[in-house]
Amino acid sequence: MSKLNHSEFFQFLIVGGFAAGINFISRIGFSELVSYRYAIILAYLVGMITAFLLSKHYVFEKSGREYKDELRDFTIVNIFAVIQVWLISVGLAEYLFPYFSFTFYPEEVAHLIGLGIPVISSYFGHKYFSFRKT
Repeated sequence: MSKLNHSEFFQFLIVGGFAAGINFISRIGFSELVSYRYAIILAYLVGMITAFLLSKHYVFEKSGREYKDELRDFTIVNIFAVIQVWLISVGLAEYLFPYFSFTFYPEEVAHLIGLGIPVISSYFGHKYFSFRKT
């Protein structure tokens, strides 16, 4: 493995932060239609599509691989990430926060924390798997 490219990682954080914002806002909208548990998944898909398009064009160097292969691998990495986000978000909002009587926007706070958890693993997953060079 090569050293961490700080400029690339910073770009990943900016793109990821924007995609996480889209994810967060869409989750609030989806929560008007479906339960919190399902809204997290639907919003994650919206954020993931946003992250894929922006990461492909603004973060990682051209891989020389086919678009569909990059998208498939990006999805695989994100399956692991969405599991982390869902477990943390639901675990905090539905179990830990009520236990401690935390009532200040518990779903929103839990979701924000959940979104932050897979940042490092996702960066390396996308760098060395999703957008790896041929």
